[in-house]
Amino acid sequence: MAEPGAGFYPQQVQIDAYGNGGFRFAGMSHRGSLLCLPTGMQAWAVSAPTELTLEALAPVFAVADQLDVLLIGLGTDIARFDPDLRAALKAQGIIVEAIATGGAVRTYNVLLAEDRAVAAALIAVENAK
Repeated sequence: MAEPGAGFYPQQVQIDAYGNGGFRFAGMSHRGSLLCLPTGMQAWAVSAPTELTLEALAPVFAVADQLDVLLIGLGTDIARFDPDLRAALKAQGIIVEAIATGGAVRTYNVLLAEDRAVAAALIAVENAK
């Protein structure tokens, strides 16, 4: 897990904006993709849907017992999501919704406001839609 000061924010908060290759939350700007987990928000080294692997989602599996839903923001468009990866998450009891990053951000904010057990794996985009 990332340490504070190394692309890590120690709690889960709503996302205020996305685009320009990053995200704004908690009065800060983060450049690059982002994992939003019950343990905090951290930089995520995935920049395209083809990079979604078990290894890339290892932090999600580590907190699977704290989650009901994982929103995956696939970038600007909906892309194919590996059915084996979806099955591995389902085996941990996690419902997966893989959609464009904008929709994932909006849904994440709503579910977080409802105090739901939600996580988001968000690929950064240049242009918000």
